[in-house]
Amino acid sequence: MADLKRNLVLSVALCACTAAAALAAETAPMTVLIEHYSADSASLAHAYPLALSPASLERFTRLNEDALGALKGLPFETLDEEGKVDYLLLKNHVERELHTLNREKKEFEEADPLIPFAPVIFSLAEAQRLHAVDRPQEDAASLSKMAKTIRDTRKAAEAGLQPQPGPGALHADRIVAYRSAAYVSELRRELHRWFTFYDGYDPAFTWWVAEPYKEVDRELEQYSIFLKEQVAGLKPDDRETIIGTPIGRDALMAALRDAMIPYTPEELIALAKNEMAWCTKEMIRASREMGDGDDWHKALEKVKNSYVPPGEQPELIDKLALEGIEFAEAHDLVTIPTLAKETWTMDMMTPERQLVNPFFTGGDTISVSYPTDTMTYDQRIMSMRGNNIYFSRSTVFHELIPGHYLQQFMNDRYRSYRELFTNPFWLEGNAFYWEMLYWDLGFAKTPEQRVGMLFWRMHRCARVIFTMSFHLGQMTPAQCVDFLVRDVGHEPDNARAEVRRSFQEEPDPLYQCAYLLGALQFRALHKELVDSGKMTNRAFHDAILQEGQMPVVMVRAILTRETLNASEAPSWRFYEPIAARP
Repeated sequence: MADLKRNLVLSVALCACTAAAALAAETAPMTVLIEHYSADSASLAHAYPLALSPASLERFTRLNEDALGALKGLPFETLDEEGKVDYLLLKNHVERELHTLNREKKEFEEADPLIPFAPVIFSLAEAQRLHAVDRPQEDAASLSKMAKTIRDTRKAAEAGLQPQPGPGALHADRIVAYRSAAYVSELRRELHRWFTFYDGYDPAFTWWVAEPYKEVDRELEQYSIFLKEQVAGLKPDDRETIIGTPIGRDALMAALRDAMIPYTPEELIALAKNEMAWCTKEMIRASREMGDGDDWHKALEKVKNSYVPPGEQPELIDKLALEGIEFAEAHDLVTIPTLAKETWTMDMMTPERQLVNPFFTGGDTISVSYPTDTMTYDQRIMSMRGNNIYFSRSTVFHELIPGHYLQQFMNDRYRSYRELFTNPFWLEGNAFYWEMLYWDLGFAKTPEQRVGMLFWRMHRCARVIFTMSFHLGQMTPAQCVDFLVRDVGHEPDNARAEVRRSFQEEPDPLYQCAYLLGALQFRALHKELVDSGKMTNRAFHDAILQEGQMPVVMVRAILTRETLNASEAPSWRFYEPIAARP
């Protein structure tokens, strides 16, 4: 019966995909195809909540392979220019998704020795998804056996930690153990969902399964903690340890191809160092104006100590948000709807989030990072110094308007189907581009204000240098922290949080690089279209926001009316050294 139901579900899904493809071919082919793909992805995510299960990985792989097949059935040359861009965007997205699924499958397979009990939970969840009749006595036996498997696996892993492990000891890599702890937690949540579906509704189920389930739940909870703390070595509230594994040059090159960035990791390091050198020269110039000579670290210290007392940061953020909006409007840079100015909100960041986000973040809500009463004295001082007046002034508009909040506001109203193609080079790159443009237009009027803007610019350059170097095996996490403290001027805790976010919390190895690289792409495009007089600032920036999210090279294709080819990868070399610019 389960097989019959499964075949019926797959048949219906294939028919739906075929119907969607037919509809797409008859009407607006790419818009409809993208909308159906997005809806199908959401439906499958709802039906397959356990993303790491073999059934989920297989089903999402098939979804993306079907989408590639649908694209091949569309005559590219008959599409209009917007349709050709959408074709290439969907093709790139689907291929990147397939690469991601393959990587996730490989990473999960690496964890197999540490989670040999996972197939039991997968089987229970899949039977429930297919509405199979529950078998409480058999399920209780499976859970009882699984509890023993968890205990045996833990004993083997404990033996592997000994100086002289004996036969049967299980040796585990730290990063694999860290990922496995997360897998175990996810498996535990899925098992809980499975149990609560039947518990209390089927008396026989509760009679047989309740006690074995409680035993397994305890074992899973303790095992996840053991893997994270004992094997991976990450203790509770540990602010020092950073876990990360370099992915290597080949994986970086593949990620850059998926991101449509035609540069090698080595070229990007050289690019970032060139930008960093320019920042250092400007920082020294500001330092001299502040009376500190060439010792820009001393000038930076003065800026860091210009912070507001606890409790007053929200008032400062509100004032700076208005200042950023007024600057954009005074220079006629972009259309800012009245409703956008009215509807952004603010909240305060928790101490836990500040472990990986030491600075405020944005979007529809700006989340303010500032000390709380649970922090130590040193942590409070670091938080205030890292979110001082001049640092904050440089980036509030990055997070709100004309940055992330305006992005989201316009994305919701123009070509919203392209939100599928969200990527950090557009998202973060565009927000950081505004910092560059504000600098060019004289937003920083005092040397202190320039130091504040330059700190973040150096920060974004450093991200490219240390993330690329780490993944190439040239820097350790500890060296990355030292680099941020020494060459950018970060507070030690903030530097550790930055590196932890880059390697331990953020799955995309290119995310932190996207700020600078995306901004340089937008800057090059601004030079090509606005500096040349082909577009006004307002028309240029409105077009970017109204076309929606996508790799920046595709924004360029739209705005320059570039002739596109379905089989050729973009090759736009967008960077020239700052020294070569007028």
